[in-house]
This record gives sequence, structure tokens and C-alpha cells, in this order.
Amino acid sequence: MGETVVRRDVYRSGRVWSEQALRVVADTGQVLVAACAPGAEARWPALYVKARADGDRSMRTEAFDAMAAGEWELSDSWWQETELLVWKQPGVWFSVNAFFVPEGAGRRLRNWYVNFERPMTRTAAGFDTFDLTVDLVVDPDLGGYEWKDVDEYAHVRRLGIVTDAEHRAVEDARGQVLAMLADRAGVFADAERWASWRWESAWPTPRLPCPA
Repeated sequence: MGETVVRRDVYRSGRVWSEQALRVVADTGQVLVAACAPGAEARWPALYVKARADGDRSMRTEAFDAMAAGEWELSDSWWQETELLVWKQPGVWFSVNAFFVPEGAGRRLRNWYVNFERPMTRTAAGFDTFDLTVDLVVDPDLGGYEWKDVDEYAHVRRLGIVTDAEHRAVEDARGQVLAMLADRAGVFADAERWASWRWESAWPTPRLPCPA
């Protein structure tokens, strides 16, 4: 526990779309729980970095167009503002995430966030996956939810970034996640305990390995 792992989003061409440094919280083989805090190193597509800096989400559409054309470069960046806790299980087409934000002298769970993505492949440095764009934002008390980035998902479908087979897998995964939420199963069975999670103050800021 506490070692650095690297999450990579790898497009089907084999090119890396993003990298993010995380710290291992738990790894049972059946579930990998990892985390990061503000300052954790990342490499994202240059257009993503610019979109965040400028507050212009329309540039994300340009980034997807660049992905479809195979024309993008990565820029060094870092995680900002929130503490993140993420659960990855083998073979499933989503991860469950929790975002924590400062509040007064402490912090609070802002929301749960289900990221639909390809099943992970373990690597020597961590794991590879690929973000399939559509997400589910869940209230801290699990009482409500809303779908996010539906328009971007439709755009990447038109571009062929998400294939028909992947779309079918996402649709199945949506049903799995909603059933988990309704039944308070999986991660949500321990939602109260995880909501009180704290970043270990002794952990150094997660760093990425130097590019090869």
C-alpha cells in the first residue's frame, strides 16, 4: 500500500492518450483502490490542458477530432482541487470514483462519479484502460444521479472512437452500475466508510516516471 501506480488511457492504435500518477490504497486482486491529491503529476492531450486553463470545454471537441485523426501531443500537467479515490475491478467497463473537496478546516465528499471505460490491463507500472467519455455523477448520499458528457459521447460515436461493440458494452455497464446503486452493492455497500477516507499525509505527491 502507498506505492505509485500509473493509469494510462491507451487508444486502440496503441498510442497513449493520457497518464496519471496514483497511490495504491488497496489491491486485493479483485479490486484495485487508488488515490491522488492536488499536485499529482499527469500528462494529458495539449488541447485538454488548454481547455482546462481557458475554461473552454469546446476545445475538448477539438481534442476528440485530433484523436480520430491520430494527431495529438501530450502536455505535462497535474491534478488540481480535489482528492480522488478510484476503484477498478478486472473485467468491468467502468470505474467508481469519489471526489473530495475542502470544507472549512476539513473536507467533504463532493460526489461519486462513475467513469465508463475499457476494462483495465495490468502493466509493470500500473494499469491501462481507455475513457469512453460518458459518465454518471451520483449524489454524496446516493440519493440521485445524472448522466454527464452525453453530447461528447455522441460525438465520439460519430467519429468512430467508440466502436459499436464498445457501445454495447457501455450500455450493459450502465445497467450494472444502476443495479449496484439501487442495491447499494459493490463499492456502494461501504459508501459510508469510504466517505470518511483520508489521504495519508505521509504519502509524497504521486509522480510519473520520466518519459522514455
